[in-house]
Amino acid sequence: MLQLVSIFGDNSSGLGALGVSGSAFIIQLITFVLAYLVLRKWAFGPILKILRERRETIDKGVQLGEQMQKKQAELEEQINKTLHEARVQADGIVAGAEDTARQVVHDAEDTARTKADNIIKEGQERGEQEVAHARKALEKELVGLVSEVTEAMIGEKVDAKKDAALIDKALKTRSAA
Repeated sequence: MLQLVSIFGDNSSGLGALGVSGSAFIIQLITFVLAYLVLRKWAFGPILKILRERRETIDKGVQLGEQMQKKQAELEEQINKTLHEARVQADGIVAGAEDTARQVVHDAEDTARTKADNIIKEGQERGEQEVAHARKALEKELVGLVSEVTEAMIGEKVDAKKDAALIDKALKTRSAA
């Protein structure tokens, strides 16, 4: 070792010419190696352990972020699917309501038409009954007038049997002519 010191210690050649002292270099080298061994044993292990834990934490965070992005995409897809199904159901309900409304309107129109037909039919029946009633009243009045005219013409009181026979005779004569 002394030879090394003498080689490095010579100021005129080698490292001495650069201004490096050989003994100081050896002491610094030994100090560096000791410091490295001490740091390796007590400092590098815990520091590397902390760095590994941080890396694992970061990796877990990245994985969790990726999982959350996947879940978010799945949820958005599910929400869109549910919204689509809701829209389809709503459209179906609206279409069903429109069909029901059309059917109700159609049924109401049919009912109104039927009622109007019944009212018209009842009005016609009443009109026919009133016409028949008016004819009977007119016939009675006509029979009464014919009786009075006959009475006035023949000068005698005509009873209902004679009156009916005279009216029938007059109607037959008129029909034959």
